[in-house]
Amino acid sequence: MTISASLLNAFAPTGTLRASINLGNPILAHRTQSGEPGGVSVDLARELASRLGVPVAFSAFDTAAKSVETVTSEAADIGFFAIDPLRGAGIAFTAPYVLIEGCYLVRDASPLTRNEEVDREGNRIVVGKGSAYDLFLTREIKHAQILRAESSQAVVETFLRDDVEVAAGVKQQLEADAARTSGLRLLDGRFMVIQQAMGLPKSRGDEAAHYLRAFVEDAKRSGFVADALARHGVKGASVAPATQT
Repeated sequence: MTISASLLNAFAPTGTLRASINLGNPILAHRTQSGEPGGVSVDLARELASRLGVPVAFSAFDTAAKSVETVTSEAADIGFFAIDPLRGAGIAFTAPYVLIEGCYLVRDASPLTRNEEVDREGNRIVVGKGSAYDLFLTREIKHAQILRAESSQAVVETFLRDDVEVAAGVKQQLEADAARTSGLRLLDGRFMVIQQAMGLPKSRGDEAAHYLRAFVEDAKRSGFVADALARHGVKGASVAPATQT
């Protein structure tokens, strides 16, 4: 496909595709041994840059909120986020490329056994500040209190230190934390499905938004996303269904 000058300028006005990477979601991004960002998100950014014919540069952040702000303010050209209406005010999202489960973690001694029991007076839920779970639960929780840790990685540490009733986050992250600390368990099922998508500033226009949506659909259809999940050893996340562009 021929890349028009207007499309190239929309994606890479500096001549380089600047990608914002959220290290707060360990399923999709991480630091490699060399200190550089790696993971499914990074692979997608490199592939997009290759198709556009431009170099790629990464800015990595420890929280989704910082990553979102970087794209919204146009300090980066693309980012990788959970779809959320609040974020959609300044970001044009693609359809999701990966689906991830959000779950609750409690102590073995907790009386809570079902997700529906969490939203009750007297329960406190700790989440990563600005994460997809924070945004979702802020809208949905009516009776329990929401506490916010500095990052998603700090959720279980805060849950244990402050003797909070419930921790909320990515299922795989909570499972890994529970495996390192005895006396913890996940509630069965999930309280939400996180739709992980790509996005760019809305100010970049419809042509760029359409191209990015088509890119994600091709990455799903061709097996690129599935191969990236397998290559990085990602468990518990699935390729999102195809969507009409």
